[in-house]
Amino acid sequence: MAKPTNTVTFTDNSTGKTVELPVIPGTIGPDVVDIRTLYSETGLFTFDPGFGMTASCKSDLTYIDGEVGQLLHGGYSISELAEKSDFLEVAYLLLHGELPNSQEKQEFDYAITHHTMVHEQLHTFFRGFRRDAHPMAILCGVTGALSAFYHDSTDINDPQQRMIASRRLIAKMPTLAAMAYKYSLGQPFNYPRNNLTYAENFLQMCFAVPAQDYEINPVLADAMNKILILHADHEQNASTSTVRLAGSSGANPFACIAAGIAALWGPAHGGANEAVLTMLNEIGDRSRIPEFIKRARDKNDPFRLFGFGHRVYKNFDPRAKVMRDSCHEVLNNLGIKNEPLLDLAMELEDIALKDEYFIEKKLYPNVDFYSGIILKAMGFPTSMFTVLFAVARTVGWISQWKEMIEDPLQRIGRPRQLYIGPAERSYTPVDER
Repeated sequence: MAKPTNTVTFTDNSTGKTVELPVIPGTIGPDVVDIRTLYSETGLFTFDPGFGMTASCKSDLTYIDGEVGQLLHGGYSISELAEKSDFLEVAYLLLHGELPNSQEKQEFDYAITHHTMVHEQLHTFFRGFRRDAHPMAILCGVTGALSAFYHDSTDINDPQQRMIASRRLIAKMPTLAAMAYKYSLGQPFNYPRNNLTYAENFLQMCFAVPAQDYEINPVLADAMNKILILHADHEQNASTSTVRLAGSSGANPFACIAAGIAALWGPAHGGANEAVLTMLNEIGDRSRIPEFIKRARDKNDPFRLFGFGHRVYKNFDPRAKVMRDSCHEVLNNLGIKNEPLLDLAMELEDIALKDEYFIEKKLYPNVDFYSGIILKAMGFPTSMFTVLFAVARTVGWISQWKEMIEDPLQRIGRPRQLYIGPAERSYTPVDER
């Protein structure tokens, strides 16, 4: 951890007491004020709902500059990685901090590819769910259950077991996700195939059926590869923070990732691309677009335009341009025409890039807008959108978890609070109240 380079002075106006707090610099981005001694010296906590201004850890994995629209993994821009790399190479980068050389990549790809099968008894486990269970409910439950099947990789203090668990989760998550999808359809599970890439394998496990051969569409496989890369990690978001918090207690990695899946399920987080399709269904027709834009401008109307703007990116989402190009490639390749929802989406995109309101508010289409359209065009139901997000983000979660376990500064998470309830009072018997 970088050493403090200067200090800030904190003065408690109620007591007049002054303390000097060290300022710690990062490589790039804002410096941080180290408040670890604030309570012991002043008796005060800080108040930061949502932790939007609080650094909970140090990390060398991912960096976001929302003001300029920048996303880096290990110093590499997301757009360059999406165009030149593949998902497993990005996974290696997040896990190890450097891009692999040829031999390292070959070994890593082989290890992941040959660990994609899951224990056969998991098939029985799936059948315990109702046939109409949401795929995210299934994925969350089955991922947590992996710790009951792989006892040899749950000791978080053993570096070898941490490595095995990390690779198992990255390898098996697309298999579990595809099984959740197939189960929801009432179709047989497809086993993974070692002669396919990570993205290709996931598509065949989702869409192949025993009655006929499944041909890999390279445009769809490339789009899936990009979707996985673009969602691999995104700094200390809600689900990543959940994984770290769960991991800080010493929980096994499978339980921690299951906790991340649960957090991702929320519509304000991983459900955003599903919300885009729901919004398009609500709009229904191009002729109603002006009505809904008017509603979006009305501060008193609860309606929200999902897929536009971003909490972190105040300019543009750097992932969106890559996804936009991929989206149009997919639609052209599939020859999709006269599909009402997709036509409506393209109309909204055109308006958002030209309309003064969108430009002024910087409500550019984000990655969720385009990924939702791509996934629908591929044939995925909206209930699977967040599941695919989980497949991609597992790499980021496990990398963040690994980094936390290996960080000597980390302690069990224990946020503080500002208590505003009653002060101590005496109990009154029920017949006297």
